[in-house]
Amino acid sequence: AIELDENYFKALERRARLNKTLEHLDDSLKDYEKLLEMKPKHYEYMANVQELKERIRVRNEEMKQKMIDSLKQLGNVFLKPFGLSTDNFNMVPNENGGYSVQMRG
Repeated sequence: AIELDENYFKALERRARLNKTLEHLDDSLKDYEKLLEMKPKHYEYMANVQELKERIRVRNEEMKQKMIDSLKQLGNVFLKPFGLSTDNFNMVPNENGGYSVQMRG
């Protein structure tokens, strides 16, 4: 139904709920934002948009931490022959949203 009419309200609402239930957070957020454009003062849609943004932020932080942990494990494999480990280094966030690696003194 959405393919025939992208503004089909009920189908969009159902898809948003289903995506949220299935943990397809990004897709659900897009649908709720579209619903909010159609009904700007709808409390349920506003609440869902806020909740989904927070859940996406938390998910992304967890993914980032897992990635850093995996990189540390890989780094330890290469540093071990030199008597070093990733514990000898600090990862410092920079202003561009990335990280720089500095050796601990």
